Amino acid sequence: MPYPYVLLSAAVSLDGYLDDTGPDRLLLSGPADFDRVDEVRASVDAILVGAGTIRADNPRLLVNSPGRRAARVAAGKPEYPLKVTVSGSGELDPEARFWHTGGHKVLYTTRTGADRARALGLGRATDVVPLGAHLDWRRLLEHLHDVRGVRRLMVEGGGTVHTQLLQEGLADELQLVLAPLFVGDPDAPRLFGPGGYQGGRLRLVGTRRIEDVVLMSYEPTAPGTGPLPAAADRHWLALACELAAACPPSRTAFSVGAVVVAADGTELARGHSREAGDPVVHAEEAALAKIDAADPRLAGATVYSSLEPCARRSSRPAPCARLILDAGVRRVVTAWREPDTFVTDADGSGLLTAAGADVVVLPEYGDQAKAPNGHLLRRTP
Repeated sequence: MPYPYVLLSAAVSLDGYLDDTGPDRLLLSGPADFDRVDEVRASVDAILVGAGTIRADNPRLLVNSPGRRAARVAAGKPEYPLKVTVSGSGELDPEARFWHTGGHKVLYTTRTGADRARALGLGRATDVVPLGAHLDWRRLLEHLHDVRGVRRLMVEGGGTVHTQLLQEGLADELQLVLAPLFVGDPDAPRLFGPGGYQGGRLRLVGTRRIEDVVLMSYEPTAPGTGPLPAAADRHWLALACELAAACPPSRTAFSVGAVVVAADGTELARGHSREAGDPVVHAEEAALAKIDAADPRLAGATVYSSLEPCARRSSRPAPCARLILDAGVRRVVTAWREPDTFVTDADGSGLLTAAGADVVVLPEYGDQAKAPNGHLLRRTP
């Protein structure tokens, strides 16, 4: 199911701390960065913090600028983004400022946590949504997307929430502000905790100096594993769709883009239909041809294709689904299934899954993948 775009936002000291252990919150940045955060808040559909942040900081989580609030209303949005928190226990202070400022709120919790929250009277201040016996981030994000209409979610902490979202591969972007000071207290809260993270390096997509702090923006690059999508899968599939748009147009074949990515997030190759003047080459075929067949990274790689890899073709001996399997790749992410425009009952996904490969379909990219093929889709089969 589609998830919102998840943006993690945090400020840390040079030694990686979110705060110190003093009675007052440690201010890691200044007015200019606070205004930037306000601008980001105004741009999203929802803001999320964990229960620990509510207990420790008692935040309001508002858009402070009247002009930005007015712009939201003029655009047909609520004056304030939806405020979201997560608590397994449901043990939260009903007098916290979180509940009594801004617009609508929602608390995601467990079944037992929901009973506790309602007993505390939180059902009068917020929508209480139980996710089952345990907290499940994927179910939470699906609910935000499908039920609450959230397309962009800003996560402002705390460290446990940031850690879990990154470890599960659900964070699309990390905006990290680095403050020029040290905390040095081992009892102070850190941004990220121990555990298993996705491999590979994050991609630095931007830097910006703001007074005496530096804002750095990162995107994950490592593909997901198995049938579950990760945030990086969306980035790579978007690139494949962009490559499809660059194909020379044809009235007898689809325009498709493909990218092959190693498990650590290294791009191995990319290709698109009719590349280099070859009128019949397919995108996956073009990309795989650029990789040494003996490259050991292929076994753990993911192929991103804007259109389901073909299962039958007349122009070459082997269809793309077979080329992918022969290369040793066992994971494919695509945006849409092949229609019957040229081949009836095309089922590249079936060929792949029958051979043990995982096929992940992200239909939210379907319109982008179909765009360069609109003239073909309007044809009567």
